[in-house]
Amino acid sequence: MSTHIDPAPEGIAAFLARDLDAPVVMLNLLRFRETADYSSCPDLDPGLEVGGRDAYATYLEHTAPFVARYGGEMLVRGSGSRFLIGPAEGWDEVLLVRYPSSRAFLEFSQDPGYFEGAGHRTAALKDSRLLPLDEAR
Repeated sequence: MSTHIDPAPEGIAAFLARDLDAPVVMLNLLRFRETADYSSCPDLDPGLEVGGRDAYATYLEHTAPFVARYGGEMLVRGSGSRFLIGPAEGWDEVLLVRYPSSRAFLEFSQDPGYFEGAGHRTAALKDSRLLPLDEAR
């Protein structure tokens, strides 16, 4: 099974081809590790075993001020489940985060302060999807 944690070059190119000044809502589908894996970011390792969901909560706590700094707001955070229509797969959690523009999302995602805690996300996730959505006009 193929998993996805970080953006692929093709996805980045497609995102950059968008209208960078238009609002965007980011749909996050998240599947957590049973136990967080801090091997790629040992400086963030809390020194005790934590679940993926808890590591992601730490990531969100770290990230919230940066989302707000760039005008973003979390619209929905909820428990996921299996698709009603679609493949027989499920997601542990779903987030919808609105940014005033795609440019604002890019600035957020490149902020050095954000990067300081982004390893909690990597440690937490077994798999994920991130889909930029244009709001209906």
